[in-house]
Amino acid sequence: MGLRNFFDRIEPNFTKGGKYEKYFPIYEMIESFIYTPKTVTTAAPHARSYVDMKRIMTYVVIATIPCILFGMWNTGYQANSAIAAMGPDAATGWRIGILQAFGISQDPSSWFANFSHGFLYFLPIYLTTLIVGGIWEVIFATVRGHEVNEGFLVTSMLYTLIMPATAPLWQVALGISFGVVIGKEVFGGTGKNFLNPALVGRAFLYFAYPASMSGDTVWTPVDGFSGATALSVSASEGYQQLAANGLTWWDSFFGFMQGSFGETSTLACLIGLAFLLTTRIANYRLILGCLAGTIGFSLLLNLIGSDSNPMFSMPFYWHIVVGGYAFGMVFMVTEPVSASHTNLGRYIYGALIGVMVVLIRVINPAFPEGMMLAILFGNVFAPLIDYFVVQANIKRRARRHV
Repeated sequence: MGLRNFFDRIEPNFTKGGKYEKYFPIYEMIESFIYTPKTVTTAAPHARSYVDMKRIMTYVVIATIPCILFGMWNTGYQANSAIAAMGPDAATGWRIGILQAFGISQDPSSWFANFSHGFLYFLPIYLTTLIVGGIWEVIFATVRGHEVNEGFLVTSMLYTLIMPATAPLWQVALGISFGVVIGKEVFGGTGKNFLNPALVGRAFLYFAYPASMSGDTVWTPVDGFSGATALSVSASEGYQQLAANGLTWWDSFFGFMQGSFGETSTLACLIGLAFLLTTRIANYRLILGCLAGTIGFSLLLNLIGSDSNPMFSMPFYWHIVVGGYAFGMVFMVTEPVSASHTNLGRYIYGALIGVMVVLIRVINPAFPEGMMLAILFGNVFAPLIDYFVVQANIKRRARRHV
């Protein structure tokens, strides 16, 4: 007897008031996680889809697993490499004490040592995000009289993955509070927000506490260590100098460089993207639009050139593998609530973000990253894009019947 047939036969006993009512959540979880549920969503934001909210959020979290695992390893690798370069006196803090208590070295050639060290940075930030953000979710759910949905699980994971490992926990708590309350709940909660809550929290921290969210000292969690990121080197000296600093294109693609927890590895992001496209959680039009905007505008700037700004010469294939471009494109641009919902609008929305990220990186000397601001800019214009697409469709159909 198959698992589905087994549950189908005993399902009446698992319903409310049934003999095994206390086990009903277990049945519900297995059914919705493994199988397509018999019920459909009847309320926003996915009223026209047979896929329930729990499955969508579960799939997105699963898609982030490669970024999570590699991010923890790379964070530990960067820290252990810095300790090896600076000497044993740089190995300080309670994390080092825990590692030494368990006999774990700070050898950058040991994958287990790197993963363990990175895990001790990832876990406190994620727990802080989950607890503080969860409290806000419960408060608003209690006041409004509805259940806490699974939307925050994705928000908490994405927010953690775009944070630097050195972020103070009180700032982490403040940022996720701002993202949940101001970026989502004031508009009605999950499905009603027009901005990505994780990016709202991250942007708030960037502008409120720029010293903790940017610069050369925040990406590797070792006191006294300073190292320029790939984008900052490119902005000041040109991308050609990245090789002189020991960073090749393949290093950038695999993610062996400084950065936020989950943003460094383009390969890990692409693995997640393949899963999201296969399960049809992500819409390919958004990805194609974003890539087209980036490639087209990069080629244009390459043709124009500049004697004073080396970023004009950066080719599109470097833009894609440095900074938070890949992570933002895979997990933020494709976010279904804040993106455009018309097919043509998705191409335009993605292209707008692709152009804006290059524009910010190249033209704006104060902010070499660009992806976060570009996505938030696209979020603001997504409803307007859909409006004009719908109006154009109405006018075109009306002309057919004149």
